[in-house]
Amino acid sequence: MKNKISIVLVLFFVVFSVKSQNSIIKKKPKIGLVLSGGGAKALAHIGVLKVVDSLGIKVDYIAGTSMGAILGALYASGYSGKAIDSICRGINFDEVLKDELPRASKELHERSNAEKYAVTLPFDNFKVKFPSALSKGQNTFNLISKLTLHVNHIKDFSKLPIPFFCMATDIETGKQVLLDQGNLNEAIMASGALPTLFQPVFIKDKILIDGGVVNNYPIEELRSKGVDVVIGVDVQDDLLTRDELTSATDLLFQINNLKAIKDMTPKVSKTDIYIKPDITNYSVVSFGQGDEIVKKGKHAALLKIGQLKDLTTGISIKKNKIVQPDSLTIKQIKLSGTNKYTRSYVLRKLKLKPNTKVSYKGFTKGVNNLMATNNFKSFYYQLEHTPQEGAYHLVANIKEIKTNTFLKLGVHYDRLYKSAALINLTRKHLFFKDDEASLDFILGDNLRYNFEYLINQGQRWNLGFKSRYNAFDKNIDPTLFLSERQEDNTISLNRINAKIEDQTNQVFVETLLKKDFSLSLGLEHKRLKIKSETITLNTTEADNFIFDNTSYFSLYTQLKLDSYDNRHYPSRGTFVSGDLHSYLYASSFNTNFESFSILKANVGKAYRLSSKLAFKAEISGGFKIGDLSTNSLDFTLGGYGNNLINNYMSFIGYDFLSLTGDSFFKTLVRLDYQVLPKHHILFKTNFANVGDGLFKSSDFFSLPEHQGYGLGYGLETLIGPIELNYSYSPENKDSVWFFNLGFWF
Repeated sequence: MKNKISIVLVLFFVVFSVKSQNSIIKKKPKIGLVLSGGGAKALAHIGVLKVVDSLGIKVDYIAGTSMGAILGALYASGYSGKAIDSICRGINFDEVLKDELPRASKELHERSNAEKYAVTLPFDNFKVKFPSALSKGQNTFNLISKLTLHVNHIKDFSKLPIPFFCMATDIETGKQVLLDQGNLNEAIMASGALPTLFQPVFIKDKILIDGGVVNNYPIEELRSKGVDVVIGVDVQDDLLTRDELTSATDLLFQINNLKAIKDMTPKVSKTDIYIKPDITNYSVVSFGQGDEIVKKGKHAALLKIGQLKDLTTGISIKKNKIVQPDSLTIKQIKLSGTNKYTRSYVLRKLKLKPNTKVSYKGFTKGVNNLMATNNFKSFYYQLEHTPQEGAYHLVANIKEIKTNTFLKLGVHYDRLYKSAALINLTRKHLFFKDDEASLDFILGDNLRYNFEYLINQGQRWNLGFKSRYNAFDKNIDPTLFLSERQEDNTISLNRINAKIEDQTNQVFVETLLKKDFSLSLGLEHKRLKIKSETITLNTTEADNFIFDNTSYFSLYTQLKLDSYDNRHYPSRGTFVSGDLHSYLYASSFNTNFESFSILKANVGKAYRLSSKLAFKAEISGGFKIGDLSTNSLDFTLGGYGNNLINNYMSFIGYDFLSLTGDSFFKTLVRLDYQVLPKHHILFKTNFANVGDGLFKSSDFFSLPEHQGYGLGYGLETLIGPIELNYSYSPENKDSVWFFNLGFWF
């Protein structure tokens, strides 16, 4: 009897214990987390997530909008709050948010275009269009794709380590769109596509923009997922007071926030634990103050510590460290969306082939190479996992830029060409799929033009044609351009005003040995005219004295290597150029013409000495071979500039066109101290020997006869560098100021 009673009691306690445990399990609330959008202010979410992790709170569902969607997706994919904080600290948000691609992503002729024009606008049917956004967002997409690679295979977001969804806006209907399936990276990009900053994202025939436009705090949608308790983090702006409404921008922000603030009133009451960090002193672009904003989020969460502790499991929640792969094996490549550009063209830019292994850095470089062509709106891709470890299928959706014609603009001022406004018309696919025509028309103190046509075959031989016209006036030493037949004349002036006109036409073939390395062979016709209205000679009665008025015909070879990271302010990389022109024929003005050749070369190297200090050194030289009687094309040094014609070269300490000879040797050293981002203090010194026959005598090895020193300030702007340079030459005890504004052209 006692045994039976004991058995009954044991069974009773077991059943009671099980029921009690089930009761406890059932009572455990399902916790949801909603993160609002707010640009840089959303970094406060990170501080909240760190507190949530420290308390051991297990989040069961995450909803986010805009920047809240990006951070929420990272948390949902397995990152801890601390890991997300570390990731954001290592991001240069200025570079990520803009379309600024590394210079190395562009081929040599693409760099020339990118470094000459301040504005590029689509031009269709003689109508100027404006881009849909300031940024294509490709840098952001690349970063997100790398961070979420470990969950790239998950198409249903409820199957992520923490179930997740985000909100976007259908720009055509104005309705909200809940994204919980598909490509996670595309969904995040759509939710964060802030109008005018990022272009819209196409998903399933819908054109989507930032979800914050219609629903910046999706609490009702989160409740519908069956959560019991909602933790909400709100980083939206409050309405400004009358004292704070001081500008038109303030009014526009206020109008934009009216609906969002009104919608938030009932949503706050539906939030169980409402966290609102005090970030009124920060804006949506205050990424540089990220540390402070994260602390604000942590502080706001700690104010709710009592309520949050009620949700703690009492167990420390540890998340596995997510390691990014160093390399990828691409098994298959599936491309969609191409029309004007072939699959081989895309793969050539990506530098990818199926069944090949590539470093992740190399893969990203390939994507940058493709986007640097400016032929594509976006290259959204997914790396699908395969059974083989570290192997993926690349599935990419490409959006081509439909416009073939572009209007480009630029402005410039320097002491040689004076003021100039540049209007460019560029047409792609003019006759063939891979060709491009470009015409620069330059208005200002000196009218100029530059026409280029190129059939681009990649690393095969390209065919091209160039034609340019340059003209400027300059006070010079009149003996600089006197030929042998003019040397006996007596000139009564020390300085004269010379008008120099140059028209050059080239037909050439070119090959890219590598992206930074090109070889060109071609035929050239040059019409060179140098005249003066102020010169007085005892043997002529003409009003205009003509130094030269000749058409020269030549064969040429050019070699160029350019791996500088920045054209104007390089901190690393190498530059090498070589040019050989063989002049075979000249028109009748140059009656004593005999064939000759000119060879010149330049080698430069840039190093970064510290985070703010860069060093650049260049060595250049050249000489003439053959007949020496024609000196209009001799080497002429002086001035400061990047786009000087013929054999005119910069030499600080001297004014333009001050030193001349049939041979020269020059060295340049420059220190560049970046006091602030894009602000440069420059110290330069150069030395040179210039004269006739330097390489035939010991003069080549002698100490330099000419030297110059310079101190300058440079500022990188949207229209190009703005520079003020003071230079001094000790041998002529003279100083020269140089000021230039805008990209050189």
